[in-house]
Amino acid sequence: MLILGLTGSIGMGKTTAARNLHRLGVPVHDADAAVHALLAAGGAAVGPVARAFPGVAADGGIDRGRLGAIVFDDPDALAALEGILHPMVRNAERRFLGAMARRRRRVVVLDVPLLFETGGEARCDAVINVSAPGFIQEARVLRRPGMTRERLERILAKQMPDREKCRRADFVVQTGRGRWESLRALAKILKTVSTWRGRNWPPRRRPV
Repeated sequence: MLILGLTGSIGMGKTTAARNLHRLGVPVHDADAAVHALLAAGGAAVGPVARAFPGVAADGGIDRGRLGAIVFDDPDALAALEGILHPMVRNAERRFLGAMARRRRRVVVLDVPLLFETGGEARCDAVINVSAPGFIQEARVLRRPGMTRERLERILAKQMPDREKCRRADFVVQTGRGRWESLRALAKILKTVSTWRGRNWPPRRRPV
C-alpha cells in the first residue's frame, strides 16, 4: 500500500485537493477532522485537555475558541496540548491505514497540515504540497470570519515557508490556476505513482 502525504500552508487549497483526491477514488485520512472528533462531545481527548486547561470544557466537549486563545501565543501550552493530541491522532491514523490495508487499497492519502513541521513525511512514501501565489493565499485567508492580516502573519510565522515545502515535496500542485487544473494535476500524480511500491506499510517492527 502506497502512502501519500498531502500538505500545504494555510489558504493554499489543501481542503479542496483532499476533496478532489476523494473524488478520484483515493481514501483520505484528515488529521484536522480527527482532532475535531477528539475534542467534540464524548471525544477521547476531552478529559485530558479539560484537566490540562481548566475552563475550556463546554457542553461535553472542548471549546476550541477558548483553547486556541490559550495556546496560540504560548509555546509551552501548545506543546502540552500537542503531547495530548498527537499520540491520539497517530492512533487514529494507524487504525485508518490498517483498515485500508485490509480492504487492499492500493493508494491512500494522509492529509496533515503540518506534515513537514512534525516530521510526518517519514511515514509517507511521497508527499504532495499544494501551493499558490502569496496574493491568492492572502485573499483566500482574509475572507475567513475573524481573520486579520496580523493574525495571518502570526500563523505563517509558525509554519514552514511554502518555498521550503515545495522544495521538500515530491509533487507540487499549483491551486491558483483553477479547480479543474488542480484536479487534472492530482490525477496525473496518481497515474505516476500507480506502479510505485509502498515502503511504510506494514510498519517496520522496532528492534527489541
